[in-house]
Amino acid sequence: MHIITDGPGVKDNVCKIHGSTRVSGKRPKRAGAGKAKAQLPQLHAAILDLLVLMNRPQQDDILLKEAGLSLDRALFPLLVGIERFGPIGVVALAEGSGRDHTTVSRQVAKLVELGLVERRPSAVDARVHQAVVTKAGRRMTDALAAARQRLAAPVLAKWSEKDLETLVRLLRRFVDGIAAPERD
Repeated sequence: MHIITDGPGVKDNVCKIHGSTRVSGKRPKRAGAGKAKAQLPQLHAAILDLLVLMNRPQQDDILLKEAGLSLDRALFPLLVGIERFGPIGVVALAEGSGRDHTTVSRQVAKLVELGLVERRPSAVDARVHQAVVTKAGRRMTDALAAARQRLAAPVLAKWSEKDLETLVRLLRRFVDGIAAPERD
């Protein structure tokens, strides 16, 4: 995710797990199945538009240039993923990035060679090696995060603070719900 910035901190009146706001202890009104079904095509289209935008090689080039970094654009999403989810094994990283694990294994080896990542035995299973960012890798992901914020700032400057907080909260809630759907 190369454009979206990290959101503001979670407020006391927001559920720390799902991000839903509660007023006077009442549950927020839920969208009925019909309303959700009617809105789903628009939501799906917006998500696809965002994915297409974020997966364009030009976006990666713009972000790398803004960060003042020179790195193969196939490597930096893996570096960011390792920083965000690490320590992480190659299979899990490949699944999360939608790439073949043999390709990811070679790319992680390149990140190790560049001194941005190191591989360590898993604390759970010593046969499995996990990738962890090094201090140099952290400096690079910090530079990418700062560049991402600079690039997003002009767009987000037009938004109210409340709109941005709502977007972050609802997007997090949606992603969490897709990842682990509640069963009523």
